[in-house]
Amino acid sequence: MKYSNICRGKFIKRPNRFVAYVEIDGVKEKVHVKNTGRCKELLIPGAEVYLEDFKDRMGKRNLRYSLIAVKKGETIVNMDSQAPNKVVREALEGGRILLEGMENNEKIKSEYTYGNSRLDFYVEDSRGNKGLIEVKGVTLEEEGVARFPDAPTQRGIKHIEELIKIKSRGYGAAIIFVIQMKGIKRFEPNAERHREFAEILKQAAEAGVCIMALDCIVKPDEIITDKAIPVQIAAV
Repeated sequence: MKYSNICRGKFIKRPNRFVAYVEIDGVKEKVHVKNTGRCKELLIPGAEVYLEDFKDRMGKRNLRYSLIAVKKGETIVNMDSQAPNKVVREALEGGRILLEGMENNEKIKSEYTYGNSRLDFYVEDSRGNKGLIEVKGVTLEEEGVARFPDAPTQRGIKHIEELIKIKSRGYGAAIIFVIQMKGIKRFEPNAERHREFAEILKQAAEAGVCIMALDCIVKPDEIITDKAIPVQIAAV
C-alpha cells in the first residue's frame, strides 16, 4: 500500500481523537489523525511524524494533512487504521495469505455480513471451500512484544464470538493481527487492558480459529505485510 505526497513534521499535541497539531516546515498545522485509538505511547511531544499532503486534491476534506506514521526510536510505526485491511486484501489477492485447507483465494469479498456481525473478509477457493477473516491493526509495542487491544473493545469480542460459531459450522475462520511495524518478537493479547478479550481469544484458539500475527515493512510512504510473528496466548 502506497501513499502520495508524504511530508515530515514534529508532533505538538492531540486535543481529541480526530485531530492533532503538528509543526511542518516551521508552521503549526492542524491535521487529521487516521487512528482514533489512544496511541499515547507513540504521540508524544517532539516525536517525528509523517503526513500525507492533500494539497490540490482536497475534495470535501477540511484539513490538508493526515497523520499516518510516527517514528518510535529507530522504528517507523504506521498508525493508519485503514491500512491493515488494505494490506491484508493485497496479501489475499497475491496469495500470500491462505486459510488452512484452501488452495487459493478465487473469491474475496470485503465487509461480509454473517450473523450479527460484519467481518472484514469472505474468501472462497476454486473448490468451494469458504472462510471468514477479521483483521485487527496493532500499534502497541513494549520491549519487542506487540499487544492488542490498547483499550477495551466489546466490538472485538463480538467478532471473535462470531468466528467461533463460523468455525463450528465447518467454515474456515481466522483473525489476523496486522502489526504495523517491524522489530517484533511475538504477539500476545493485552489481558492487562482487556482481560475479557484475552479470554475469548484463548477460547477461539481452542475452538480451532486461526490466530495469525503478521508484521509489516513500513516506510514513510508505504506499508506491506511481511512475516508471520509467533503468537502467545497464555492462560488468563
